[in-house]
Amino acid sequence: MSSLPLPVAAPAAPAFWRRALHHRSFVLGAVLALLVAAAAALSLVWTPHSAYDVDMDARLLPPGAAHWLGTDAFGRDEASLLLVGARASILVGVIAVGIGLLAGAALGLLASARRGWAEEVIMRIADFGFAFPAILSAIMLTAVFGPGMVNAIIAIGLYNIPTFARITRASANAVWGREFVLAARACGKGTFSITMEHVLPNIASVLIVQATIRFAIAILAEAALSYLGLGTQPPQPSWGRMLAEAQTLMFQAPLLAVFPGVAIALAVLGLNLLGDGLRDLLDPRLARQR
Repeated sequence: MSSLPLPVAAPAAPAFWRRALHHRSFVLGAVLALLVAAAAALSLVWTPHSAYDVDMDARLLPPGAAHWLGTDAFGRDEASLLLVGARASILVGVIAVGIGLLAGAALGLLASARRGWAEEVIMRIADFGFAFPAILSAIMLTAVFGPGMVNAIIAIGLYNIPTFARITRASANAVWGREFVLAARACGKGTFSITMEHVLPNIASVLIVQATIRFAIAILAEAALSYLGLGTQPPQPSWGRMLAEAQTLMFQAPLLAVFPGVAIALAVLGLNLLGDGLRDLLDPRLARQR
């Protein structure tokens, strides 16, 4: 008598890291993402100068020994602003993606487990949520509660929920039809136990990859909201607001726009490459092809 197929096991740690170190997208993405995280961590204990001190006598200085990347229109050190701005981007990204992942995955798992009217209601609400992107949601929240980082986090987090709900539901539906789930049902396990013990572990890799990609989108959204004046507010540094402040000085000090623009581009590129690498490494079919 043939044995029932078992769920796909997570890759062994040593084998996973051996393959990961030979995956160029993963390595490059991990390096860029770690650089951004290291910049944010470093800003907690050290910056070349205070990111909040205004010195009008030192305004618009070019890069030099005293100010490695120069100063902005208020005499603030540009390198210090970039370091502290990384902290704001990561904070918004982590919390916003966390909101979307927890709420969206819970709704997606519920829709897949219950089916019927519950699935239909959850998916229609998700469709409705797609009509309100992060920037539009932030504008509505700003009109009611005023601009700020908290409202930006809420807006981006709400925008992420429908995406995670749809991906979770689609991935979970595929697992619910597998033989090992049918065997668990035949053994008398309840819906909740099957969801937590069999369904969720088998879709965790999909959620991890999607969370990495949504993290990059959250950083872009935070920069866009701050650029529009709806996100992080002064005096807290933000890459998006640094771009907004630099736009009127493009001919006097073009580097003021280059530095935050490059920081945003590298952070987004690193997270996207990291997500692509994780997708290749965690998907057994792609792993076998390498």
